[in-house]
Order: sequence, then C-alpha cells, then structure tokens
Amino acid sequence: MKKKLSVPNDLSEITLGQYQKFHKLQEQNDDPYFVQCKMIEIFCNLDAQAVRQMKMSDAERVAKIINDMFEKKPPLMHSFYLESKEFGFIPDLNNISFGEYIDLDTHISNWDNMHLAMNVLYRPVKDRIQDKYLIEDYDLDRKDELLEMPMSAVMGSIFFFVSFRERLVKDYGELFGKGEQGGLDSVSNFSRKYGWFQSIYALSQGRVERFENITKLDLHQCLYTLTYMKEKQELENRKIKKSFNK
Repeated sequence: MKKKLSVPNDLSEITLGQYQKFHKLQEQNDDPYFVQCKMIEIFCNLDAQAVRQMKMSDAERVAKIINDMFEKKPPLMHSFYLESKEFGFIPDLNNISFGEYIDLDTHISNWDNMHLAMNVLYRPVKDRIQDKYLIEDYDLDRKDELLEMPMSAVMGSIFFFVSFRERLVKDYGELFGKGEQGGLDSVSNFSRKYGWFQSIYALSQGRVERFENITKLDLHQCLYTLTYMKEKQELENRKIKKSFNK
C-alpha cells in the first residue's frame, strides 16, 4: 500500500522534538542526500523505505518547501496548546529571576537542550482573562513536555530573546562582553571556564548556602550589583596601580 505524503505547510506543524532529532543527524552526516531523506522522513512522518522510493524531483521539491519555512522569521507566539493544556510565554522577561535567566541564556544556544530554554519561556497558563494571563512558576521537571511544542513558537521566542539580550548588553555595557564568535554568552569580567557560576559566587560572597537564594533574586538587581562590583574593583585596582607608580 502506497503511503500518503503529508508535507508540513508551516513551522507550527513541526515539533521541537522532531527538529532536535533532525539537527543531530544533520550535524553527524555530510551526505546531502542522506540529510534530505532524513528531513522528509522526520518532518513528513514517512518511513525510510517510502522516502527512498520517491522520485528525486519530488524529494527535492519537498525539501525546498521545508527549508524555505526555516528561512522565515516568525513572530512571537504568545501561547499554544499541547493537547488540552495551554502554555503561555512569560509575560515580562524583565521580571524573571537571575536563575531563570542563567538557565535560559545557557541552553538557548544548544539545540540539544532547547527544550530546557523553552521551559523557562513557556509555562502552563493557570489563569486567563481575555488577553491577560498568569503562568505557573518555573519547574525544571516539566521540561520534557515541551518537546512537542511547535517550532513556530520556538523560533519566534528565540528571535525575541536575542533582542531582549541585546538590550541587556546595551544597558549593562560595563558588564557584558561578546564571546569569541561574537555571541553574548557570559559575563565578561569572569572566567569563561566557569561562566555564570562565578557571578553567583561573587554575589553570594563565596557562601555556598546562599547560592539558591541568589538565583531567586531579580535579574536586573543582580546585573546592577555585578556592574557595581566590577566598577568598584577596577577603581580600586587603578588606585593601587597609581600608588605603586608614584
């Protein structure tokens, strides 16, 4: 029996889990024909044998449709449903905690962990009045639910977060720096090896028992304090240097 080909027309018809599976295969293989077959197999829900039986022209046409979808820049999707549960985008990124931002910033650049980043941005809606809604608290144990979320929501939220992060870099220019590849991936005045850990360490003054409480603090409160600490340290270093040069 010939299987019917169902080609997605929009990123909303592709799940994050599907894309993660494809992305991993794509990274591990240089054969364009193999990658094309896997693209159709995964995103069109066909078995490998059915894909291999397709005409080359048909396979190339389907692959182009899918590739073109990923070239577009989708808008932010404020909410979506997984089965009967509504998930809503965090209403105001400026109000997230330091720990939530660290998890988001750490995982959003890694497709293998993208569901962890999405778990920060999208939470179950617990109350809604027209366009206004409240979401549940951040819960790391809920992360696997979002493997089924639509790629339209994933891509739109990534673009939105990148813009948000660029504003943070501008607002806290003394603190943030660019990574080796031009990415914004850590606080520049701390060792790249330990990343955000050293920010938490500095804010807690090295007291491990304070770490959890630090991550629950307001993002801007923490970034402002880190900026103050950095500038204060640089000023003290200049004074010391000046005294030795006399």
